[in-house]
Amino acid sequence: MIRYKYQKIGLCLALLFVSLFSFSQQKKWTLQECVNHALEHNITIQQSENTLLSNEQDILAAKGQFLPSVSGNMGQRMSIGSGFDPVTNQRINNQTTHSFNYNLSVSQNIFNGFRTLNQYKQSQLTKETNALELSRIKDDVSLNVVNAYLNVAFNKESLQTAKAQYEFSSKQFQQVKDLVDAGVQPQANIYDAEATLSRDAQQVTLAENSYTLALLTLSQLLQVPFEGFDVEIIAVESPSENVLYKEVTPVLNHAFQNRSEIKVAEKGVESAELNTEISKSGYYPSVSFGYGFGSVWSESKNDLIKQAFFRELDLLKGHNFNLNVSIPIFSRFQNKTAVAKSKIQEENSKLNLQRAKLDLEANIQQAFTDAQAAFKAYEAAKKSLEAQKLAFNNSKERYDIGVMTAYELEQARVQLINAESSLINAKYDFVFKTKVLDFYAGKSLFD
Repeated sequence: MIRYKYQKIGLCLALLFVSLFSFSQQKKWTLQECVNHALEHNITIQQSENTLLSNEQDILAAKGQFLPSVSGNMGQRMSIGSGFDPVTNQRINNQTTHSFNYNLSVSQNIFNGFRTLNQYKQSQLTKETNALELSRIKDDVSLNVVNAYLNVAFNKESLQTAKAQYEFSSKQFQQVKDLVDAGVQPQANIYDAEATLSRDAQQVTLAENSYTLALLTLSQLLQVPFEGFDVEIIAVESPSENVLYKEVTPVLNHAFQNRSEIKVAEKGVESAELNTEISKSGYYPSVSFGYGFGSVWSESKNDLIKQAFFRELDLLKGHNFNLNVSIPIFSRFQNKTAVAKSKIQEENSKLNLQRAKLDLEANIQQAFTDAQAAFKAYEAAKKSLEAQKLAFNNSKERYDIGVMTAYELEQARVQLINAESSLINAKYDFVFKTKVLDFYAGKSLFD
């Protein structure tokens, strides 16, 4: 009875495991899940996050420069032969001397031309810059995932169109075959219909390969196994003129104020200015304070007075204080050249900021122009498809009454297929290019 009970439990667990495994294999990724997974697992993003962790340690190290340094040391020494007693300072001939000393010292920087303060500010600025750079990388990864996802949707729709054409060709082939068998049409027509069916079957195969490659590209971008990978295709509705940006100025204004590449360039200017201040610190005097405490013990067989170890250490203990002021007089042009090079770097960082703004403006202007052109191409493709549908229907009617040949009907059908493909291309091209403008305008990529 107990054995039967355990067998039943094992069977239930096995069925549960199989169900979960089947569910995991049938999972379809949404666009949001794809983007979230990429942001979490992308190697470049992870490296940038590790850079921020390293920057935090740099900030901690820069803070430590404000604190005093404390060190302690002790040592045991044995000397054989002639020398001087470290306590009495008398010459000793041919004897063995043992000595011990300890010392505790504290050193504190008081002033070094604000170098420590500016280095601390620069470490904070470096972290802020890398955080902005991480944000830019995440934006690029998100846009790449959206592009790959839309490419999957595009190839999926193209595959559906190819299958629909194959189904139509199959029906057409059967119709021609029936007419030939009935003696209404010549035998040659069946060969034309069969050739058309074969070409459409080939187009289905090509469309399936393109769809598979699109899925493979997306899975590689997400760094997930391709086997069993599939996505939930969102319905990309026919876009309207409402999603078209009427003017580019609002997009430019938002991008100049919020885009990470502009802020990174601005941080570069701040960092260069701080670096100039750090270089100027070489002209200032530096002031430091030090304190030390220690003692020494020594013993040899010729000592006139011998003290106990701890007694002698207590008698010979002492304190020392020092205040050091270093004034730069001539540094062999090192300070002068350091400041001059820092100012040149300042100018370069300002030029980098100017170039970043120009590049961003050029990219947005290009994206705006591309979106305008894509919408016009989409509208033209819609009109062309409507015209080709009418032309094909008219051709089919003429073919059915025997006025048009099978070859002429096939030419009309090819033009219809091309018009359908052009519309699909134009639709997804326009959708992606509007997403690029949404990206620069700070809007969500998932709307």
